[in-house]
Amino acid sequence: MENCPVSKLPIVEKSHWKTEHPDQRYTTRVKKIGKDIFLTYYETETDIAIEDRDQSLFRMILEECGLEDDLVYLMRDLSHVNNISYAYKIILTQLIYRWPPYYKLIVFYNIDPAFLTIVETFASIVPESTPVVLVESYEEAITAILDAKAGSLPQEEYDEEEDALYAQRKKEFLAATARIGWMNMLNQPISLPDQDELLYPFFKALECLQQDLQAKEKLSANEKKIAESKTEKKLSEKIILLNAQLELNNQLKTQFDREKAALRSRIAAQDMEITRVSTAVAEKTAALQSLREKIFGLDIDKELKKEMIESCAQMIETETIEKKINTDLTATDSEFLSKLQRQHPNLNQRDLRICLLIKLNYDTREIARSIGISTRGLESIRYRMHKKMELSKHQSIKNYLTKLAVS
Repeated sequence: MENCPVSKLPIVEKSHWKTEHPDQRYTTRVKKIGKDIFLTYYETETDIAIEDRDQSLFRMILEECGLEDDLVYLMRDLSHVNNISYAYKIILTQLIYRWPPYYKLIVFYNIDPAFLTIVETFASIVPESTPVVLVESYEEAITAILDAKAGSLPQEEYDEEEDALYAQRKKEFLAATARIGWMNMLNQPISLPDQDELLYPFFKALECLQQDLQAKEKLSANEKKIAESKTEKKLSEKIILLNAQLELNNQLKTQFDREKAALRSRIAAQDMEITRVSTAVAEKTAALQSLREKIFGLDIDKELKKEMIESCAQMIETETIEKKINTDLTATDSEFLSKLQRQHPNLNQRDLRICLLIKLNYDTREIARSIGISTRGLESIRYRMHKKMELSKHQSIKNYLTKLAVS
Protein backbone atom coordinates (compact mmCIF):
# COMPACT_ATOMS: atom_id res chain seq x y z
CA MET A 1 0.00 0.00 0.00
CA GLU A 2 1.24 3.48 -0.87
CA ASN A 3 1.91 5.88 2.01
CA CYS A 4 2.01 9.65 2.08
CA PRO A 5 5.69 10.76 1.97
CA VAL A 6 4.98 13.62 4.40
CA SER A 7 2.47 12.24 6.90
CA LYS A 8 3.27 8.54 6.38
CA LEU A 9 -0.51 7.93 6.33
CA PRO A 10 -1.84 5.20 4.00
CA ILE A 11 -3.16 6.30 0.62
CA VAL A 12 -6.24 4.59 -0.89
CA GLU A 13 -7.21 5.08 -4.56
CA LYS A 14 -9.86 2.91 -6.22
CA SER A 15 -10.35 2.46 -9.96
CA HIS A 16 -13.93 3.72 -9.89
CA TRP A 17 -13.10 6.84 -7.88
CA LYS A 18 -13.06 8.97 -10.99
CA THR A 19 -15.24 10.93 -13.41
CA GLU A 20 -14.25 11.19 -17.07
CA HIS A 21 -14.87 14.37 -19.07
CA PRO A 22 -13.97 13.37 -22.66
CA ASP A 23 -15.24 16.63 -24.18
CA GLN A 24 -12.93 18.66 -21.93
CA ARG A 25 -10.14 16.04 -22.23
CA TYR A 26 -9.57 15.42 -18.54
CA THR A 27 -10.49 12.94 -15.80
CA THR A 28 -11.21 13.88 -12.18
CA ARG A 29 -9.62 11.47 -9.68
CA VAL A 30 -9.78 11.20 -5.88
CA LYS A 31 -7.43 9.70 -3.30
CA LYS A 32 -8.01 9.17 0.43
CA ILE A 33 -5.09 9.88 2.74
CA GLY A 34 -5.42 8.41 6.19
CA LYS A 35 -8.94 8.41 7.61
CA ASP A 36 -10.44 11.75 6.59
CA ILE A 37 -8.15 13.56 4.14
CA PHE A 38 -9.18 13.55 0.46
CA LEU A 39 -7.08 14.68 -2.48
CA THR A 40 -8.74 15.70 -5.75
CA TYR A 41 -6.60 16.07 -8.87
CA TYR A 42 -7.08 16.18 -12.66
CA GLU A 43 -5.52 13.67 -15.00
CA THR A 44 -4.78 15.40 -18.32
CA GLU A 45 -2.03 16.10 -20.82
CA THR A 46 -3.00 19.71 -21.54
CA ASP A 47 -4.11 22.82 -19.67
CA ILE A 48 -7.82 22.69 -18.94
CA ALA A 49 -10.80 24.79 -17.91
CA ILE A 50 -12.95 22.98 -15.36
CA GLU A 51 -16.53 22.67 -16.59
CA ASP A 52 -18.30 20.53 -14.00
CA ARG A 53 -18.37 20.02 -10.25
CA ASP A 54 -17.88 16.33 -9.48
CA GLN A 55 -20.11 16.48 -6.41
CA SER A 56 -21.84 13.13 -7.07
CA LEU A 57 -18.42 11.43 -7.21
CA PHE A 58 -17.37 12.94 -3.89
CA ARG A 59 -20.63 11.98 -2.21
CA MET A 60 -20.30 8.42 -3.45
CA ILE A 61 -16.77 8.16 -2.03
CA LEU A 62 -17.87 9.59 1.35
CA GLU A 63 -20.65 6.99 1.54
CA GLU A 64 -18.26 4.17 0.69
CA CYS A 65 -15.92 5.35 3.44
CA GLY A 66 -18.76 5.77 5.95
CA LEU A 67 -18.03 9.52 6.25
CA GLU A 68 -21.17 10.99 4.71
CA ASP A 69 -22.14 12.57 8.07
CA ASP A 70 -18.63 13.71 9.04
CA LEU A 71 -16.56 16.77 8.19
CA VAL A 72 -13.42 15.96 6.22
CA TYR A 73 -10.27 17.67 4.97
CA LEU A 74 -9.98 18.44 1.26
CA MET A 75 -6.85 18.98 -0.81
CA ARG A 76 -7.14 20.14 -4.42
CA ASP A 77 -4.22 19.83 -6.79
CA LEU A 78 -4.79 22.49 -9.46
CA SER A 79 -2.01 21.42 -11.80
CA HIS A 80 -2.93 22.11 -15.46
CA VAL A 81 -5.99 24.17 -14.41
CA ASN A 82 -6.01 27.68 -15.86
CA ASN A 83 -9.71 28.59 -15.79
CA ILE A 84 -13.23 27.52 -14.79
CA SER A 85 -16.50 27.96 -16.67
CA TYR A 86 -19.20 30.40 -15.60
CA ALA A 87 -21.53 27.45 -14.98
CA TYR A 88 -18.95 25.98 -12.62
CA LYS A 89 -18.78 29.28 -10.73
CA ILE A 90 -22.54 29.12 -10.22
CA ILE A 91 -22.21 25.54 -8.94
CA LEU A 92 -19.51 26.66 -6.50
CA THR A 93 -21.76 29.36 -5.04
CA GLN A 94 -24.54 26.77 -4.63
CA LEU A 95 -22.08 24.54 -2.84
CA ILE A 96 -21.17 27.37 -0.51
CA TYR A 97 -24.60 28.79 0.31
CA ARG A 98 -27.06 25.93 -0.21
CA TRP A 99 -25.40 22.62 0.53
CA PRO A 100 -24.48 21.51 4.07
CA PRO A 101 -20.79 21.84 5.06
CA TYR A 102 -18.52 18.93 4.19
CA TYR A 103 -15.07 20.23 5.05
CA LYS A 104 -13.04 21.16 8.10
CA LEU A 105 -10.45 22.71 5.82
CA ILE A 106 -9.89 23.20 2.07
CA VAL A 107 -6.34 23.53 0.77
CA PHE A 108 -5.43 24.50 -2.81
CA TYR A 109 -1.94 23.99 -4.20
CA ASN A 110 -0.04 24.01 -7.51
CA ILE A 111 -2.02 27.11 -8.54
CA ASP A 112 -1.25 28.63 -11.96
CA PRO A 113 -0.53 32.38 -11.50
CA ALA A 114 -3.13 33.16 -14.20
CA PHE A 115 -5.70 31.20 -12.18
CA LEU A 116 -4.76 32.58 -8.76
CA THR A 117 -7.28 35.44 -8.74
CA ILE A 118 -10.20 33.08 -9.33
CA VAL A 119 -9.05 30.83 -6.48
CA GLU A 120 -8.67 33.85 -4.20
CA THR A 121 -12.15 35.01 -5.23
CA PHE A 122 -13.59 31.64 -4.24
CA ALA A 123 -11.75 31.78 -0.91
CA SER A 124 -13.11 35.28 -0.25
CA ILE A 125 -16.78 34.17 -0.29
CA VAL A 126 -16.48 30.89 1.58
CA PRO A 127 -18.13 31.16 5.03
CA GLU A 128 -15.80 31.55 8.00
CA SER A 129 -16.86 28.08 9.20
CA THR A 130 -14.89 26.53 6.31
CA PRO A 131 -11.30 27.83 6.26
CA VAL A 132 -9.55 27.96 2.88
CA VAL A 133 -5.76 27.93 2.54
CA LEU A 134 -3.66 28.54 -0.57
CA VAL A 135 -0.17 26.99 -0.65
CA GLU A 136 2.40 26.14 -3.25
CA SER A 137 3.06 22.39 -2.95
CA TYR A 138 1.73 19.02 -1.84
CA GLU A 139 4.08 19.05 1.15
CA GLU A 140 2.77 22.43 2.32
CA ALA A 141 -0.83 21.26 1.83
CA ILE A 142 -0.37 18.12 3.97
CA THR A 143 1.48 20.15 6.61
CA ALA A 144 -1.37 22.70 6.76
CA ILE A 145 -3.91 19.91 7.33
CA LEU A 146 -1.75 18.22 9.97
CA ASP A 147 -1.40 21.60 11.74
CA ALA A 148 -5.18 22.07 11.58
CA LYS A 149 -5.68 18.61 13.08
CA ALA A 150 -3.36 19.67 15.89
CA GLY A 151 -5.50 22.76 16.49
CA SER A 152 -3.34 25.32 14.72
CA LEU A 153 -4.98 26.80 11.61
CA PRO A 154 -2.62 28.61 9.23
CA GLN A 155 -2.81 32.40 9.62
CA GLU A 156 -1.45 35.07 7.33
CA GLU A 157 1.12 37.23 9.07
CA TYR A 158 1.96 40.78 7.96
CA ASP A 159 4.93 42.94 8.87
CA GLU A 160 3.06 46.18 8.32
CA GLU A 161 -0.47 47.20 9.29
CA GLU A 162 -0.85 48.65 5.83
CA ASP A 163 -0.21 45.21 4.32
CA ALA A 164 -2.85 43.66 6.55
CA LEU A 165 -5.34 46.36 5.53
CA TYR A 166 -4.49 45.80 1.86
CA ALA A 167 -5.08 42.04 2.22
CA GLN A 168 -8.43 42.67 3.93
CA ARG A 169 -9.54 45.17 1.25
CA LYS A 170 -8.47 42.77 -1.48
CA LYS A 171 -10.58 40.02 0.05
CA GLU A 172 -13.58 42.39 0.33
CA PHE A 173 -13.10 43.50 -3.29
CA LEU A 174 -12.93 39.94 -4.61
CA ALA A 175 -15.97 38.95 -2.54
CA ALA A 176 -17.92 41.89 -3.98
CA THR A 177 -16.97 40.95 -7.56
CA ALA A 178 -18.05 37.34 -6.90
CA ARG A 179 -21.41 38.46 -5.53
CA ILE A 180 -21.97 40.64 -8.60
CA GLY A 181 -20.55 38.35 -11.29
CA TRP A 182 -21.19 34.87 -9.93
CA MET A 183 -24.42 35.36 -8.00
CA ASN A 184 -25.96 38.42 -9.70
CA MET A 185 -26.40 40.13 -6.31
CA LEU A 186 -26.80 43.61 -7.82
CA ASN A 187 -28.64 45.14 -4.85
CA GLN A 188 -26.07 44.19 -2.22
CA PRO A 189 -24.39 47.41 -0.95
CA ILE A 190 -20.64 47.67 -1.50
CA SER A 191 -18.71 48.87 1.53
CA LEU A 192 -16.44 51.67 0.27
CA PRO A 193 -13.13 52.35 2.03
CA ASP A 194 -12.08 55.89 2.91
CA GLN A 195 -11.38 58.06 -0.10
CA ASP A 196 -7.75 58.50 0.89
CA GLU A 197 -7.12 54.73 0.81
CA LEU A 198 -5.18 53.35 -2.15
CA LEU A 199 -7.90 50.91 -3.21
CA TYR A 200 -10.80 53.38 -3.04
CA PRO A 201 -10.94 53.97 -6.85
CA PHE A 202 -11.27 50.21 -7.46
CA PHE A 203 -14.18 49.86 -5.03
CA LYS A 204 -15.81 52.97 -6.51
CA ALA A 205 -15.43 51.57 -10.04
CA LEU A 206 -16.98 48.31 -8.84
CA GLU A 207 -19.90 50.22 -7.32
CA CYS A 208 -20.41 52.08 -10.63
CA LEU A 209 -20.31 48.77 -12.48
CA GLN A 210 -22.93 47.37 -10.11
CA GLN A 211 -25.17 50.42 -10.72
CA ASP A 212 -24.74 50.07 -14.49
CA LEU A 213 -25.68 46.41 -14.30
CA GLN A 214 -28.73 47.33 -12.20
CA ALA A 215 -29.79 49.86 -14.83
CA LYS A 216 -29.14 47.34 -17.60
CA GLU A 217 -31.18 44.69 -15.82
CA LYS A 218 -34.01 47.18 -15.29
CA LEU A 219 -33.89 48.17 -18.96
CA SER A 220 -33.89 44.51 -19.96
CA ALA A 221 -36.86 43.86 -17.67
CA ASN A 222 -38.77 46.78 -19.25
CA GLU A 223 -37.93 45.54 -22.76
CA LYS A 224 -39.07 42.07 -21.77
CA LYS A 225 -42.29 43.51 -20.36
CA ILE A 226 -42.93 45.47 -23.57
CA ALA A 227 -42.16 42.40 -25.67
CA GLU A 228 -44.50 40.27 -23.54
CA SER A 229 -47.21 42.94 -23.88
CA LYS A 230 -46.80 43.01 -27.68
CA THR A 231 -46.83 39.24 -27.80
CA GLU A 232 -49.94 39.11 -25.64
CA LYS A 233 -51.62 41.70 -27.87
CA LYS A 234 -50.73 39.76 -31.02
CA LEU A 235 -51.94 36.56 -29.39
CA SER A 236 -55.20 38.24 -28.44
CA GLU A 237 -55.65 39.50 -32.01
CA LYS A 238 -54.93 36.03 -33.38
CA ILE A 239 -57.48 34.53 -30.99
CA ILE A 240 -60.08 37.09 -32.12
CA LEU A 241 -59.35 36.29 -35.78
CA LEU A 242 -59.50 32.58 -35.02
CA ASN A 243 -62.84 32.95 -33.25
CA ALA A 244 -64.14 35.04 -36.15
CA GLN A 245 -63.01 32.37 -38.61
CA LEU A 246 -64.64 29.65 -36.51
CA GLU A 247 -67.87 31.64 -36.42
CA LEU A 248 -67.70 32.14 -40.20
CA ASN A 249 -67.06 28.42 -40.66
CA ASN A 250 -70.09 27.64 -38.50
CA GLN A 251 -72.21 30.02 -40.58
CA LEU A 252 -70.95 28.48 -43.82
CA LYS A 253 -71.64 25.01 -42.47
CA THR A 254 -75.16 26.06 -41.49
CA GLN A 255 -75.66 27.57 -44.95
CA PHE A 256 -74.27 24.42 -46.58
CA ASP A 257 -76.61 22.24 -44.51
CA ARG A 258 -79.56 24.41 -45.57
CA GLU A 259 -78.56 24.22 -49.23
CA LYS A 260 -78.04 20.47 -48.90
CA ALA A 261 -81.50 20.06 -47.36
CA ALA A 262 -82.98 22.26 -50.07
CA LEU A 263 -81.28 20.20 -52.78
CA ARG A 264 -82.59 17.00 -51.25
CA SER A 265 -86.09 18.47 -51.20
CA ARG A 266 -85.63 19.60 -54.77
CA ILE A 267 -84.43 16.13 -55.80
CA ALA A 268 -87.42 14.55 -54.10
CA ALA A 269 -89.77 16.98 -55.85
CA GLN A 270 -88.03 16.30 -59.16
CA ASP A 271 -88.35 12.56 -58.61
CA MET A 272 -92.10 13.04 -58.14
CA GLU A 273 -92.24 15.27 -61.20
CA ILE A 274 -90.27 12.74 -63.22
CA THR A 275 -92.69 10.02 -62.18
CA ARG A 276 -95.64 12.23 -63.15
CA VAL A 277 -94.10 13.23 -66.48
CA SER A 278 -93.08 9.66 -67.28
CA THR A 279 -96.63 8.49 -66.62
CA ALA A 280 -98.10 11.29 -68.70
CA VAL A 281 -95.67 10.69 -71.56
CA ALA A 282 -96.42 6.98 -71.52
CA GLU A 283 -100.16 7.74 -71.66
CA LYS A 284 -99.69 10.30 -74.48
CA THR A 285 -97.46 7.94 -76.43
CA ALA A 286 -99.99 5.15 -76.13
CA ALA A 287 -102.79 7.51 -77.25
CA LEU A 288 -100.75 8.74 -80.22
CA GLN A 289 -99.90 5.19 -81.27
CA SER A 290 -103.62 4.27 -81.05
CA LEU A 291 -104.50 7.35 -83.09
CA ARG A 292 -101.87 6.51 -85.73
CA GLU A 293 -103.28 2.98 -86.03
CA LYS A 294 -106.78 4.36 -86.51
CA ILE A 295 -105.52 6.78 -89.19
CA PHE A 296 -104.07 3.82 -91.06
CA GLY A 297 -107.59 2.38 -91.29
CA LEU A 298 -109.26 5.59 -92.56
CA ASP A 299 -110.37 5.86 -96.14
CA ILE A 300 -109.12 9.35 -96.84
CA ASP A 301 -106.78 11.13 -99.20
CA LYS A 302 -103.40 9.36 -99.24
CA GLU A 303 -101.38 12.56 -98.96
CA LEU A 304 -103.47 13.73 -96.02
CA LYS A 305 -103.18 10.29 -94.37
CA LYS A 306 -99.40 10.36 -94.83
CA GLU A 307 -99.16 13.84 -93.35
CA MET A 308 -101.27 12.86 -90.33
CA ILE A 309 -99.24 9.65 -89.72
CA GLU A 310 -95.97 11.59 -89.91
CA SER A 311 -97.32 14.16 -87.43
CA CYS A 312 -98.19 11.39 -85.01
CA ALA A 313 -94.74 9.82 -85.40
CA GLN A 314 -93.09 13.17 -84.76
CA MET A 315 -95.18 13.75 -81.61
CA ILE A 316 -94.35 10.23 -80.33
CA GLU A 317 -90.64 10.90 -80.87
CA THR A 318 -90.85 14.23 -79.05
CA GLU A 319 -92.63 12.64 -76.07
CA THR A 320 -90.01 9.87 -75.95
CA ILE A 321 -87.15 12.39 -75.89
CA GLU A 322 -88.89 14.41 -73.13
CA LYS A 323 -89.33 11.28 -71.04
CA LYS A 324 -85.67 10.36 -71.51
CA ILE A 325 -84.46 13.82 -70.55
CA ASN A 326 -86.52 14.01 -67.36
CA THR A 327 -85.66 10.46 -66.36
CA ASP A 328 -81.90 11.23 -66.51
CA LEU A 329 -82.07 13.96 -63.85
CA THR A 330 -80.07 12.83 -60.77
CA ALA A 331 -78.66 14.24 -57.54
CA THR A 332 -75.37 14.82 -59.38
CA ASP A 333 -77.21 16.84 -62.01
CA SER A 334 -78.92 18.93 -59.34
CA GLU A 335 -75.55 19.58 -57.68
CA PHE A 336 -74.12 20.61 -61.05
CA LEU A 337 -76.99 23.04 -61.63
CA SER A 338 -76.48 24.62 -58.18
CA LYS A 339 -72.74 25.04 -58.84
CA LEU A 340 -73.45 26.53 -62.29
CA GLN A 341 -75.98 28.98 -60.86
CA ARG A 342 -73.51 30.15 -58.17
CA GLN A 343 -70.83 30.59 -60.82
CA HIS A 344 -73.13 32.42 -63.27
CA PRO A 345 -76.13 33.94 -61.47
CA ASN A 346 -77.13 35.79 -64.67
CA LEU A 347 -78.27 32.52 -66.33
CA ASN A 348 -82.04 32.02 -66.33
CA GLN A 349 -83.90 28.73 -65.79
CA ARG A 350 -84.03 27.94 -69.52
CA ASP A 351 -80.28 28.58 -69.82
CA LEU A 352 -79.61 26.26 -66.90
CA ARG A 353 -81.74 23.51 -68.44
CA ILE A 354 -79.96 23.85 -71.78
CA CYS A 355 -76.55 23.69 -70.01
CA LEU A 356 -77.57 20.50 -68.23
CA LEU A 357 -78.73 18.88 -71.49
CA ILE A 358 -75.47 19.92 -73.21
CA LYS A 359 -73.51 18.38 -70.33
CA LEU A 360 -75.59 15.18 -70.70
CA ASN A 361 -74.52 14.95 -74.37
CA TYR A 362 -77.93 15.59 -76.00
CA ASP A 363 -77.66 16.92 -79.53
CA THR A 364 -79.02 20.26 -80.71
CA ARG A 365 -82.15 18.79 -82.32
CA GLU A 366 -83.14 16.87 -79.17
CA ILE A 367 -82.58 19.91 -76.94
CA ALA A 368 -84.57 22.18 -79.30
CA ARG A 369 -87.53 19.78 -79.31
CA SER A 370 -87.36 19.43 -75.50
CA ILE A 371 -87.76 23.15 -74.88
CA GLY A 372 -90.12 23.73 -77.84
CA ILE A 373 -88.00 25.91 -80.11
CA SER A 374 -86.34 25.54 -83.49
CA THR A 375 -82.78 24.41 -83.98
CA ARG A 376 -81.84 27.88 -85.22
CA GLY A 377 -83.45 29.46 -82.17
CA LEU A 378 -81.37 27.19 -79.92
CA GLU A 379 -78.19 28.28 -81.71
CA SER A 380 -79.06 31.92 -80.95
CA ILE A 381 -79.63 31.10 -77.28
CA ARG A 382 -76.28 29.26 -77.08
CA TYR A 383 -74.53 32.30 -78.57
CA ARG A 384 -76.01 34.55 -75.89
CA MET A 385 -75.13 32.01 -73.18
CA HIS A 386 -71.52 32.01 -74.42
CA LYS A 387 -71.37 35.74 -73.72
CA LYS A 388 -73.15 35.48 -70.36
CA MET A 389 -70.56 32.96 -69.16
CA GLU A 390 -67.75 35.21 -70.50
CA LEU A 391 -66.09 32.39 -72.38
CA SER A 392 -63.28 33.04 -74.84
CA LYS A 393 -63.99 32.99 -78.56
CA HIS A 394 -62.54 29.54 -79.12
CA GLN A 395 -63.79 27.98 -75.86
CA SER A 396 -66.76 25.67 -76.29
CA ILE A 397 -69.67 25.62 -73.85
CA LYS A 398 -69.59 21.82 -73.68
CA ASN A 399 -65.89 21.64 -72.67
CA TYR A 400 -66.39 24.38 -70.09
CA LEU A 401 -69.43 22.65 -68.54
CA THR A 402 -67.62 19.29 -68.45
CA LYS A 403 -64.67 20.81 -66.54
CA LEU A 404 -67.04 22.64 -64.17
CA ALA A 405 -68.86 19.40 -63.37
CA VAL A 406 -65.67 17.66 -62.17
CA SER A 407 -64.08 20.67 -60.40
